[in-house]
Amino acid sequence: MCGIAGFISLNQPIDHPKSHLDSALQKLKKRGPDAQGIYRDENCELGHTRLSILDTSPAANQPMTSENNRYTIIFNGEIYNFDNLRSDLEKSYGVNIKTSSDTEVLLNGLILEGKSFIEKLNGFFAFCFYDKIKNYYLLARDRFGIKPLLYSHQKNQFIFSSELKSLMCYPISKELDQIALNQFLQFTYIPSPRTILKKGKKLQPGHLIEIENKKVSIDKYFTYYPCKKSTDDYVTAQRKVKDLLNKAVQKRLISDVPLGTFLSGGIDSSIVSAISAKHKSNLETFSIGFPDEPLFDESKYAADVAKHIGSKHHCFQLTNKQLFNHLDQFLAYLDEPMADSSALNVFLLSQETKKHVTVSLSGDGADELFSGYNKHQALFFSLQKNWKTKLIKNYGNLSQLLPSSRNSKLGNLGRQLHKLHQGLNLNNEERYFQWASFMDQKMVHQLSDSYYDVKNELHINKSDDVFNDFLFMDFNLVLENDMLRKVDLMSMSQSLEVRTPFLDHKLVEYVFSLPSKYKIDHFSRKKILKDAFKDELPVEVFNRRKHGFEIPLDKWFRGELKSFIDDEIFENNVASKKEYYQKMEL
Repeated sequence: MCGIAGFISLNQPIDHPKSHLDSALQKLKKRGPDAQGIYRDENCELGHTRLSILDTSPAANQPMTSENNRYTIIFNGEIYNFDNLRSDLEKSYGVNIKTSSDTEVLLNGLILEGKSFIEKLNGFFAFCFYDKIKNYYLLARDRFGIKPLLYSHQKNQFIFSSELKSLMCYPISKELDQIALNQFLQFTYIPSPRTILKKGKKLQPGHLIEIENKKVSIDKYFTYYPCKKSTDDYVTAQRKVKDLLNKAVQKRLISDVPLGTFLSGGIDSSIVSAISAKHKSNLETFSIGFPDEPLFDESKYAADVAKHIGSKHHCFQLTNKQLFNHLDQFLAYLDEPMADSSALNVFLLSQETKKHVTVSLSGDGADELFSGYNKHQALFFSLQKNWKTKLIKNYGNLSQLLPSSRNSKLGNLGRQLHKLHQGLNLNNEERYFQWASFMDQKMVHQLSDSYYDVKNELHINKSDDVFNDFLFMDFNLVLENDMLRKVDLMSMSQSLEVRTPFLDHKLVEYVFSLPSKYKIDHFSRKKILKDAFKDELPVEVFNRRKHGFEIPLDKWFRGELKSFIDDEIFENNVASKKEYYQKMEL
């Protein structure tokens, strides 16, 4: 995994200093501390920072250029089926691939087969491919947006990078996007294709950009929903899910550097760790504990799973004081507003994990794929026509009498009941956005005139299965823009590569082809996933209530962090000085 950045001139030779790209790459140094390279000609400049994972020799450094000097590529990610693709290219075209890196396979595949080669890739990626003779560029992002690719198209220039703060090293407008700011208030993150900057964009998952004859075009190359429905019975589907996930994990264990797994003790990371332990001896697993916050500490459960699978387990116990001491460092790595408090946990876990390994597998994506969230249970509840649904619809507003907080069981119940009641009287699509939002549309409208419905920019495909539609919207909204972005930014801030087996596209496509009744019922979420692996792990893993990777921010803001909020957020902050909010109201 690496960092990429570049500048493409659309109508005249490059005339700006090389220092712009140097600065952009410096911002990406944590993404690639092992090597740095630059390609520059009159048309473009392409830069790369390398985190060596496969073929750690200098021969695999980037930018990588073909022997005839016509084609060049910069690539961030991993192609897990590169060995098979390499064999196919060698047999079909007689090409001689010299390194054992996936980059050279990708370069030759694009040279020989063009953009259609992207559909053969199994992995996560963001890249820029350049044909010097045709002055043609191809940029692409992986199917689900695991790896980021940001860009700015202004007048006669096209700039791109792995991070926004790197993109800003070029002279682009720093004007804020008011719509993006309001979307942040609604969701606590900014959905693609927007960024906090009006002139900055995120390439959406499964999309590519072509630049040819000075024209820039964006197309979608991957669609997986709605898909052809599977006719498999439940037992057959269990077997296939288990087989596909086993294969997905095995592919992601390939590495020329030390590798381990995140292990929270929850279902998803426990399954990934259990599979990994079967195929990798002396597997190292990593978790984080919060001795000062027992309600949020799951380290005991992680230790129990580690003992069961026989891994070498590392649990990092972090006091509140240690957490607070890392806040400034943590905030420096967020390149645009994001209010997911668990990002701090991922940051600290990655920091400690990096001391032992360079690659870690995680359970990200399983909640969105198999229905792991409370809102999935709420949707299932809302679709049932019974007295309980009617009761909440008619009297759910009484939940406002309960405390609303994540810091206690009663407060959490009150918060969930109130949100459930808010969504029950809406249609299915509006219900989804009500439950996926931190702040509802009415509140955002009250705050600003610049409200823009995010549905206009989401690729919302509908089927005759409302529940699967719900999960698909989670993939498009929550997974890409919150979960994956959080993990990418926080892990790469520590030069740690995180791989996500649940997002193997073959597994995703198959699970979306299954009926929703295989994923959720009156008794269980993630039904088929639990049943497929029930013999692999202790029963307690599957029976324990889900607990998010959270921290008690609201409690801290009223206590230990009050002075930090007053000094850093309300006083010495650009947003405060520009009066984006009123301190007294907050």
